[in-house]
Amino acid sequence: MAIWLNKDSKVIVQGMTGATGMKHTKLMLGDGTTVVGGVNPRKAGQSVDFDGTEVPVFGTVKEAIEKTGANVSVIFVPEKFTKDAVVEAIDAEIPLAVVITEGIAVHDSASFWAYAGKKGNKTRIIGPNCPGIITPGQSNVGIIPGDITKPGRIGLVSKSGTLTYQMMYELRDIGFSTAVGIGGDPIIGTTHIDALKAFEADPETDLIVMIGEIGGDAEERAADFIKENVTKPVVGYVAGFTAPEGKTMGHAGAIVSGSSGTAQAKKEALEAAGVKVGKTPTETAKLAREILAG
Repeated sequence: MAIWLNKDSKVIVQGMTGATGMKHTKLMLGDGTTVVGGVNPRKAGQSVDFDGTEVPVFGTVKEAIEKTGANVSVIFVPEKFTKDAVVEAIDAEIPLAVVITEGIAVHDSASFWAYAGKKGNKTRIIGPNCPGIITPGQSNVGIIPGDITKPGRIGLVSKSGTLTYQMMYELRDIGFSTAVGIGGDPIIGTTHIDALKAFEADPETDLIVMIGEIGGDAEERAADFIKENVTKPVVGYVAGFTAPEGKTMGHAGAIVSGSSGTAQAKKEALEAAGVKVGKTPTETAKLAREILAG
């Protein structure tokens, strides 16, 4: 069992023939991901050889789905073309679109997010500016290193790519059902709450680790959701306790104004919902171990 991605997922890569797309398609194939095609209108009809695995290139997402039965797209196109790529994926009604590209204008993200809603939310968007999603031992879509953990019973949702990797490594002996990097931009598709809901419903997930960061109120809203809807233990970490007020730190969404959006405010909201919150990623992993050990 897993959320949103499993061994049966058939993946296409929008932007596969670019340098970044080529590199990560090769790594995804190496992790056992079923990559069934790439999309590039200028190279339609060609194929790319990845160490003996021939992957065809299609002109459109719609054609790729019709020919391969693809149900996941991962998007590696440059930021100025990303909105069009996501809109194309939404129009083709692919169930999951994972947007890796960073530096996308907030207006573009708002536009394709609203467009997905207008089209009935048939396409789940993860990202943008995210590391992707991995169900260890089954499928890996994005840029998460596939060799730092194993299948297990922890669900992970994180705003930060680097902290996703660190937490997976810290708890590698226990392993993960699925790890989702949702991205740290001001507007993202899939939220902490979406992942919490899915992990709560997943019988193979025993504990949830949630990584947030300063800025916005996503973690406070997640705390309210946990209080009302989540029965499984949740362990949290909020990056940015030492960040100066009013300064954007790292992610475009990580800006604090007044007391709103501070790490301390988020920590208090989560603890009030019964979430154990670590002061460091290592302490957070230790809390998870203690809970699972009973």
